[in-house]
Order: sequence, then structure tokens, then C-alpha cells
Amino acid sequence: MGYRRDLWEIAASRNGVVSIAEAQDAGVPAVEVRKLAARGALRAYGQGVYTHRDVPTTPLTEPTIAVALAGEGAFLHRESALGLVGLGQFNPPKVRVGTRRRVRRALPEWMELENRFDVSDEDLIRHESIPATTVRRALGDMRHRMPPDRWEALVEEALRQDLIGEQDVAAWGTVSA
Repeated sequence: MGYRRDLWEIAASRNGVVSIAEAQDAGVPAVEVRKLAARGALRAYGQGVYTHRDVPTTPLTEPTIAVALAGEGAFLHRESALGLVGLGQFNPPKVRVGTRRRVRRALPEWMELENRFDVSDEDLIRHESIPATTVRRALGDMRHRMPPDRWEALVEEALRQDLIGEQDVAAWGTVSA
């Protein structure tokens, strides 16, 4: 099996995205990744992040790219985390990525990076291989960023979908469920 096929397998399991670090973990040297990108098999996004042109993009490709570009420990948060699980109808102009470490990279305009030192490990999950805050945490973060009636409708929908529990609703002290 060749390097191109190895990278395809990684990308197919990660929404079309592959990083140099993942490639090296699979035994593909960084120089070979760059060669394949130069030949057009991969599309470069910067910071060692690529998409494989033979893997179809999905609605999850852009969020996966965003988290990969932000680096280790990055995660989707706020409406991007809610959109990831299909809760609510958000159309944010940027993919919102949080991180608990300093990032000194130039990032694309379609991303918004925020330092989130207040997010604990218990508030993080992986959904479709993408790190994100839990629905409970994302709803808590959005509570004062949107109209109360719309937020309560989101909470009720999350409760109906079993994405949060009654104890979360009780802790917020709102929403008659």
C-alpha cells in the first residue's frame, strides 16, 4: 500500500482531513505528505493540515480543519459545538474554536479562536472525531449571548434529544420542562 492510500485512510476517518502529525504516526514521512500536496493529491490549509482530494467533504470537514489548525488541545465551543450535534439553527460567520493554551499562528478569517482557560476536561467530548465542549457547557456559554426565549427553546430541544439531563435544567433554574 502506498503513502497516498495511507493518507486516504486517515482522511476518510477524519472527515477528509489529515495532518502531518497523524501521517507520521501512520508511518508516512512529512516530506512525502508535502510531495503529495505538491502533486495535487492533498490540499494544504497551513500548519501541516491538509484535506485529501479523493475523500468527499462533508459539513464536518470545515470544523475538523479548524480544530486541527488551532493545534493540540483545541475544541469547538459555543454555537459551533451546538451545530456539531445538530442542535439549533446557527449560521455563524466563523467556526468558533477554543483552546486552553496560547496559539501564535496565523489562522484563516473563517475561524475565531478564543482562549478558554475556564473549560475543564469534564466539559470536553469528541463528536464524530471532533473535540468540542459538551452540550451542557455550550448551552451554558450561550445563555447570555442570545435571546432568552430562543435559548430556552434550545434547552428544551436538547432535553428532548437526551443531550442534557433534568439536573442540568434544574441547575439553570429556568425552562419549564
